[in-house]
Amino acid sequence: MTRRKPSSRRRVEQSWPNRDAEPPRFASALLAWYDANARDLPWRQNRDPYRVWLSEVMLQQTRVQAVLEHYRLFLKKFPTVHKLASAREPSVLAAWSGLGYYRRARMLHAAAKVVVRELGGRFPTDSEGWRSLPGIGRYTAAAIASISANEATAVVDGNVERVVSRLRGKTLAGEAVWENANGLLDRTRPGDFNQAMMELGATICLPRQPRCPLCPVMDYCSTRGELPSRRVAPVQKKRIANFGLSRTEDQVFLVRRGAGASLMPGMWELPELPAPNGGKPLFSLRHSITVTDYAVHVVEMNSPEEFEGEWVAHSRLSSLPLTGLARKILRRAEML
Repeated sequence: MTRRKPSSRRRVEQSWPNRDAEPPRFASALLAWYDANARDLPWRQNRDPYRVWLSEVMLQQTRVQAVLEHYRLFLKKFPTVHKLASAREPSVLAAWSGLGYYRRARMLHAAAKVVVRELGGRFPTDSEGWRSLPGIGRYTAAAIASISANEATAVVDGNVERVVSRLRGKTLAGEAVWENANGLLDRTRPGDFNQAMMELGATICLPRQPRCPLCPVMDYCSTRGELPSRRVAPVQKKRIANFGLSRTEDQVFLVRRGAGASLMPGMWELPELPAPNGGKPLFSLRHSITVTDYAVHVVEMNSPEEFEGEWVAHSRLSSLPLTGLARKILRRAEML
């Protein structure tokens, strides 16, 4: 009697590792692929905790391509945690400008002060220590500790959640994802393994149209394709916004958000108008923030006296904490 070949799903269940076992074939295949195909990213050049930390914070809710130049410039301005801790907040926000989600920059700055003033400039060596710092949650702490200190802990971001769910053949969320990711973890190279899982999700196991034929661990996958998601994509809202641009040969008029503003406090921007206000149309552009798409109209404004603002020299613009939209408008106006 011919023995039946075990199903793909059964092979997957058998291939999941015992936590105390040697690194499984899954991890070996994944790490071999990562060693040969990992993207050459600047924060992977060494395991310096400051650089790893900065990259992880910048990459939250931001694409890799958008981070690369900001990462280089931020490190040039603040090459050490001591430099960052001693900087003024407006200077930190100016260096962060364009990445959005400015609370990340404020928490990064606050945490740098804790490291320097309370920890003597020494970084935590485990995820529990990292989580005690301002603005650092479970994922970020695990990523930094595993990459910089080789702590054997898994990380779960959107990419890892997608990879693990497809491997298991069912949509997982919350603690179930963390348990599965920790069950897969290669405990001899946890930092590389975590980066490999995220790399796999970012380049092969894509949200739509996954590149299954190129996947190094396809033999362990229960799905081998799209896994139906229970998540409903948020509906994008459409909004119109009007801004006034007042400028001279070497100055531009800007307003500053109050320190108590719910969004981007202390940031500089152009005056927002309730309507085009009869000014000469200059240009229009698109701008998106989370689930809102803005059609932005910029008009010439000759008399900005009705706004509480300040005339700012063009030479100061690059050092001001501008909102992302203000930076986009000023670049379009060829003032940045």
